[in-house]
Amino acid sequence: MCRHLGYLGPERTLHSLIYEGEHSLETQSYAPRMTQGAVLNADGYGVGWYQDGAAVRFRRAQPIWTDQSFREVAGAVRASCAVAALRSATVGFPVDESCAQPFRAGPWLFSHNGKIEGYGGVESRLRELAGDIAEVPDARAPVDSAPLFALAVRNWREGAPLGEGLAAVVTAITALAPGRYNLLASDGTSLAATTWGDSLFVREGGDAVQIASEPPDGDPAWRRVPDRSLVTAGLAAGVRISRL
Repeated sequence: MCRHLGYLGPERTLHSLIYEGEHSLETQSYAPRMTQGAVLNADGYGVGWYQDGAAVRFRRAQPIWTDQSFREVAGAVRASCAVAALRSATVGFPVDESCAQPFRAGPWLFSHNGKIEGYGGVESRLRELAGDIAEVPDARAPVDSAPLFALAVRNWREGAPLGEGLAAVVTAITALAPGRYNLLASDGTSLAATTWGDSLFVREGGDAVQIASEPPDGDPAWRRVPDRSLVTAGLAAGVRISRL
């Protein structure tokens, strides 16, 4: 199932993003409310943010609730843009740090909440569409999300805006295989996300935007994003939701 969130706005601590709220991202690792079959998101986690314009990342293959050291560090790190993800490993893929997201390439951070049905039958075609991944180490991770990330990076490098690059990935993979394709990405100044088969919510307010698989609190400002939609968000442009 997995869970993820993205934040864009005034600087705040990673601790406030991940651990605060009655249904925080940490809580979603062991008690998710909007599940697609999994009851735990305990197969790793990751957080990416931006420091001096560069994407920085921390990942582990353990449940986030067991990592007390990161809980302390998260209180000392501030970010104005971040992507965090919890992993529930699909059967057949290893529980390994290389599979924990967000994935990273240059300024881009990427997370996939979902799975590709019948991945073995379409992997080679996906790899072909993605092209050369020599400079994208995360695209070689032994998990079905990796070629989706590789394809997104190719789109972005060819000039596609953040949201259009994600939408093109969903168009490509849904033509090949059924599955759940909730994607989330950031470039340091904007966020983009897709819904395809799983829950997604967005909240605007206080000069900030948050996108999350599940609301971490009961704020009524959270809005559910319709399935099969693209969300793009920037501080100047605001939030835009369009159909895929």
